[in-house]
Amino acid sequence: MDHQQTHKKLNSGNVKLLLRFLRGSKLLFALSILCSALTTLADMLTPQIVRGTIDNAIGGKASDFPAWVNALVARAGDFAYIGQHLWIPALAIACLGLVRVAAQFGTTLLNTSGSEVLVKNMRDTLFSHIERLPYAWHMKNSTGDIIQRCTTDVDRMRTFVAEQLTSVFRILILIAMSLYFMFSMHVEMAVIATAPIPLIVAYSVIFRKEMHQGFQRCDEQEGRVSDIVQENLTGVRVVRAFANEGLERTRFETANSHYTDLWVHMGHVIGKFFSIQDILCGLQILLVTVFGAVFAVNGKITAGEYIAFISYNGMLSFPIRRLGRMLSEMAKAGVSLDRLAYVMNAEPERDRPGAVDADMRGDIRFENVHFAYEEGHEILKGIDITIPQGTTLGILGGTGSGKSTLMLLLDKLYDLPEDGGRITIGGVDVRDIRTEHLRRNIAMVLQEPYLFSRSIADNIAMAGEDISRGAVEEAARAACLTEAIEGFTAGYDTFVGERGVTLSGGQKQRTAIARALTQNAPIMVFDDSLSAVDNQTDAMIRTSLEERFGTATIIIISHRITTLSRADQVIVLEDGRISEQGTPDQLKSAGGIYQQIYEIQLGIERGTHDAE
Repeated sequence: MDHQQTHKKLNSGNVKLLLRFLRGSKLLFALSILCSALTTLADMLTPQIVRGTIDNAIGGKASDFPAWVNALVARAGDFAYIGQHLWIPALAIACLGLVRVAAQFGTTLLNTSGSEVLVKNMRDTLFSHIERLPYAWHMKNSTGDIIQRCTTDVDRMRTFVAEQLTSVFRILILIAMSLYFMFSMHVEMAVIATAPIPLIVAYSVIFRKEMHQGFQRCDEQEGRVSDIVQENLTGVRVVRAFANEGLERTRFETANSHYTDLWVHMGHVIGKFFSIQDILCGLQILLVTVFGAVFAVNGKITAGEYIAFISYNGMLSFPIRRLGRMLSEMAKAGVSLDRLAYVMNAEPERDRPGAVDADMRGDIRFENVHFAYEEGHEILKGIDITIPQGTTLGILGGTGSGKSTLMLLLDKLYDLPEDGGRITIGGVDVRDIRTEHLRRNIAMVLQEPYLFSRSIADNIAMAGEDISRGAVEEAARAACLTEAIEGFTAGYDTFVGERGVTLSGGQKQRTAIARALTQNAPIMVFDDSLSAVDNQTDAMIRTSLEERFGTATIIIISHRITTLSRADQVIVLEDGRISEQGTPDQLKSAGGIYQQIYEIQLGIERGTHDAE
C-alpha cells in the first residue's frame, strides 16, 4: 500500500475519530457556539440601530424596516421622538454591548472547559489504546515519535477544535447575516462587496494543499528530533562513558537544523499566502469604500446606509481574513489527525473467539515452529521440543540464534502465524489461550530489565495490585537482593531513578527477578537475566528458585554454562535450529558447541582461581 492509499484510508475514518474524541465535550462546544452566535447577532444589530438613527430619526426618511421593527419603535414613541431623545439608541447600543460581553464570556468559558475535557479524553483514549497495541507495533514505531503524537499533535487538535472549528459557526453566521443586510439595503453595492470573495476562497484552497504537505514534513521531522532527545536522555551514561557528547550533539544539531529549515520554508509559504490575501482583502475594502462614497454622493444610498455598509463590510472582511488562518490551522490539524489516526487505526491485541483460561501446569510443546520477523529471513526453522511440567530447560546459543524469539512467541508478544507450527501448554495452543491469563501465568525476566522511576518496593510489586510488603521482602530474599536493599538509607523505599539508573546492572537484574517471583507463576522464563551477577550469587539464586518453585516449569536462557548446569535438559540453538539436545552432563562431553563453551569457561574459572 503506497502513502497516498494509506492517507486516504486514514482520512476515511478521521471524522468518526474526531467525534469519538469529542465525547463528553460536545455539549460544552455546542453551548459555546450558541453564545458565539449571540455575540454575532449583537454585532449585526448595532449598525442597523446607527442606520435608523441617522436616516430615520435624524434625517426624517420614511422607515423601510420590517413591520416588527417599526412596531417596536412605535412603542418607544416614533423615529421623530427618538431623534429628539438620542439617549434611546445609545442605551440600545449599550444593552447590545452588555449582551455581547456576557455572550463572549460564556463563549470563552465554555470553549476552555470543552477543550480541557477534549484533550483529557484524547490522552486517555490514546494511552489506553497504545497500551493494548502488539509488541511488534511498538518495535516498529519509535518512542520519540509516539510521544510526539500524544503531545504536540494532541495539543494541535485541541487548539484547532477550541479556536478554529467553533469559530466556523460564528463566521458562517457573520457571512450570512452580513450578506442578508447588505443585499436588503442595496443590491449593486452588495455585489461589489462580494465579487472578490470567490477569488480569495479559490486562492486559499490552492494554498491549503501545499501547507498540508509542508506541515506533514515538519511533524515527521519533529518526531525524529524527539527520538534523538529521548535516546540521549535515556542513554546518557553510555554517551558520557564513551565521551560521545560531540558526536551526539552534531547528530542532534543536524536533525534540528533540517527541522528549522522546514519551518523557515513554511514561514515563506505562509507569509506569501497572507500577503496576497491581505492585498485581495484590501482591494475588496477599497472597492466598497470608493463605490459607496460615489453612490452616497449621487444619492443612490443614504449616509446611514453607507455607514452600515462600511460596518458590515468590516464584519465580512474579518471572516475572509480569518479564512486564511483557518486553512493554515486546518492543514496542521489535518496532519495531526492523520498521525493520531495512524495510532488509533493500529489493531490492538485480540484473543481468538472462544479463548480459554487453560491449565498452565502442563507440558510445554514447540511443534515444528517456524518464524520470521521479516519475510524471507527466517529466525526459527522447525523447532521441536517438549518441556515436561515442573522441569528446567536451559537454552544456549549465539546472538541471533532465536533464543529470545522462542520466549516472545511463548508469551504471545509476537503472534505465531498459522503456518508456523504450534506452541502448546498442556495440549492447548497458546493462540487459543486468553492473552491476559497466559501472561499472568508466565513470569518473564527479560534480557534487559526495565525498572520504573519508583521505589524498589514499587518495582518489585508491579506484578499485581494486592502484593503485600511481606511478599515483596520474601521475593527480594529469594533473588538475593536483601543485602543490597539494606545498604540503602531508605531501604525498600529507595527511589531507583529513571530506568533504574541508580542501581548497578546486577541489582537491576535481581530486582527484575524479584518482581517475577511475586507472580508465583507456574512457568518462569529467565532470558539471560543472570549475566550481570557473579557466579556465587548466580548459584544462590538458582538454589533459591529450586526451593521456592520446585513444581514450576523454568526456562533459563544463558551464555554461562554454570547457570545451565542444573537444568534437566539443555538445547543449543544454531542458526534457528536445535543443533544439540541433552542433559548438561551429556553435552559437556558430546564434542559440540556446549562442550567448547564449557571448556573455555572452565579454563577461565581455573585461571581466575590460580591467580587468586
